Amino acid sequence: MVDTRIILSGLWVATMFTYLLGDVLRIFSGDFKSGEMMGMKGTQWMWIAAALLMLIPIVMLVLSLTLPYPAIRWATIIAAIFLFIFNLIGLPTYPSAYDKFLIFVSLIFNGITIWYAWKWMIP
Repeated sequence: MVDTRIILSGLWVATMFTYLLGDVLRIFSGDFKSGEMMGMKGTQWMWIAAALLMLIPIVMLVLSLTLPYPAIRWATIIAAIFLFIFNLIGLPTYPSAYDKFLIFVSLIFNGITIWYAWKWMIP
């Protein structure tokens, strides 16, 4: 049986790559305007907020391997629920079908992450 820490780490990597794939496709499809975010000129605070949001899966990857149980269990549940709700609320704002599809995939990854963390019990 694979250690839950490894499974959670893999799920965080999959979530991160799903977000990055959406960003890459947005650039190549022409749905991206340099210096703008959601149709507005990006400010430093907007870019910091975006960076912090994108850092969540990366930080959770590291914490999944280093933070002691049960702290990592609860950190994982909280982070995955936050991202699930954030993406669910933001889903209607994405105009492209590929964006909606990738957000849906990330919702599935977040759901699986929550499920694994919730079921995780150290004997």
